[in-house]
Amino acid sequence: MTTAPTIIRNVAVFDGVHLQQRADVLIDGPTIAAVGPDLAVPAGATVIDGLGYTLLPGLIDAHTHTMSTAQLHQALVFGVTTELDMGGVPEHSRALRAAAQRRSDLADFRIATTGATAPGGHPSQLVELGFMPPFPTVAGPEDAERFVADRIADGADHLKIFIEDGTAAGHPMPLLAPETIKALVAAAHDRGLKAIAHTMTRSATWTAVNAGVDGLAHAPADGPSDQALIDAVADAGLFVVPTLATLAGMSRHPIEFRLAADPRLRPYADPQWLEDLKNLPADPAQRMGPMAMDVRHAADFAIRVFRAGVPLVAGTDGTGGAGHPTTHGISLHGELTLMVEAGLSPAEALITATSAAADAFGLSDRGRIAPGLRADLLLAAGAPNAEITALYGITKIWKQGVLVDRTATFSDSED
Repeated sequence: MTTAPTIIRNVAVFDGVHLQQRADVLIDGPTIAAVGPDLAVPAGATVIDGLGYTLLPGLIDAHTHTMSTAQLHQALVFGVTTELDMGGVPEHSRALRAAAQRRSDLADFRIATTGATAPGGHPSQLVELGFMPPFPTVAGPEDAERFVADRIADGADHLKIFIEDGTAAGHPMPLLAPETIKALVAAAHDRGLKAIAHTMTRSATWTAVNAGVDGLAHAPADGPSDQALIDAVADAGLFVVPTLATLAGMSRHPIEFRLAADPRLRPYADPQWLEDLKNLPADPAQRMGPMAMDVRHAADFAIRVFRAGVPLVAGTDGTGGAGHPTTHGISLHGELTLMVEAGLSPAEALITATSAAADAFGLSDRGRIAPGLRADLLLAAGAPNAEITALYGITKIWKQGVLVDRTATFSDSED
């Protein structure tokens, strides 16, 4: 879609790292054309007065499980312009990624396709329950090269590795052997893929560190982490996606209830999600199964590794559907709120969903506001860099320079 240039005047610019108190930003086509004071206004340009507002890069959710174009649309209407899927059905994931590349009403999408797990390992229980079709597994190191090559053939943008012994799921499950995980990481790196590990326990985190993964898809939540683990994660140069929102969802008081009640957010929420949230069982064991996870342990780990120099990256583990409070778009606002409540400054939290996420996954065309980058942008009232909940007050969203109509009735059809 071709659009006339847009210039936002006299706006505070959070560029993904720093705040510029007042500048002009010119959008021309799908990219940011210029950033600076007193820019010339091109003929025919739309002029927006940004005084009292903050312009930010589009948000990146670095841990989702996305199953529909409707979910990619829901992400976008809350300012999430990119979702990074951490495991799905290859054919379906490819179709969603292709749709996101064509359509301006969907968040952009990157995919892992099938995650690596042991035969019968997590998430094989979802196959038994009928929630997903059977998928290939990894029996030992000898399978690693073949498995990763098949993921490349599937179109994977990154590799997901499950290191899950069943603690998070409430019952024992087969687990990949450490030498198998090392072989998977080596095969991924040989092919230029990042390797991201599902690690909800301290023992899984140690295994991931020793295997040489690039990032952790969860912060460990099964107990307090000792300083040796904090130091090991920092020394290994990993990034961490804490997923505090999904861990808080295992408690009696998911943050999504607060988000759903906020008048700045509620009008754009998926009505079915609101209904599902209203009917969510109060007992976490009824909706999530028996788990020994505590978000406070994950938050403590996240803040400590961050202070040790580890990049934190925002991600929700958003799925959607009855029984799961985390969902697409709105839950990322909850994740950032929880990060601030854990101890990050609002500006530090914003970095996790913009430049840090782009850097972690090698997305060099987004995550910052600078000439030549994608015009994936948000305009919010107030100063989210000083008060994170000001980000709830988004007034405009652009995906590749196209203004998003947040109130439009969504259709899966492209006609």
